[in-house]
Amino acid sequence: MSKLSVDFRGVARLILLPLAVMAALTLGVGLLITKVLQTTTLIANDKGVNAEMAQDRTAYLSSITDVVSGLSDTPVIIIGTLLLAIAFRLAFKRWNESIFLALAVFSQSAIFLLATVFAERKRPPVEHLDPAPPTSSFPSGHTSAAVAFYCGIALVLTLHTHRHRILNLLWWLVGLGVPLGIAYSRMYRGMHHLTDVSWGFLLGAVCVAVAANALLLRPVVTEKTGRKSPA
Repeated sequence: MSKLSVDFRGVARLILLPLAVMAALTLGVGLLITKVLQTTTLIANDKGVNAEMAQDRTAYLSSITDVVSGLSDTPVIIIGTLLLAIAFRLAFKRWNESIFLALAVFSQSAIFLLATVFAERKRPPVEHLDPAPPTSSFPSGHTSAAVAFYCGIALVLTLHTHRHRILNLLWWLVGLGVPLGIAYSRMYRGMHHLTDVSWGFLLGAVCVAVAANALLLRPVVTEKTGRKSPA
């Protein structure tokens, strides 16, 4: 079985630069929201969305959103990433897919944690249905982690079943549907503003795109043949 010869300089360039740009943008938007736009109509409307959702809460939806929100809890994402990294390695006989998923999940988490330290945005001014974590409200870590994890899985499966349109549609219905459900649940439960989950969704998507461009969508060279093959 051939092993991969990885161009570490190329991978670092493809990964570090775009992620650094995304981290700077996330920091900038967070500071803009908390330091500049706090008294604007935009932020007032942002808070108004949470107030309307809080007024329409029901016991049924509260229990459903509790379950859906839990699909992106930190232990779920960490254990799921570890198990799938092992499964991808065994299934595809290489490390590309495993490293891709781990990189997408880790990079969004690193940027999220950095942004919460500096943005320090308060949670929405409504009743919180979950314990407030020590991180601040911007961006939504649950949403960014869900996009990186579930969309990352959908992308891997799509690349390996690209001839089967029904399967591809199924992968993305789940891959996009779960993060959207989590984003809604976090707002419904009073834990995040609309801008928090919106940027969290963008953050997760960018991390998936960066990792995929570096590890899945480029040809790799095998030591055994020296020939390039699709990633």
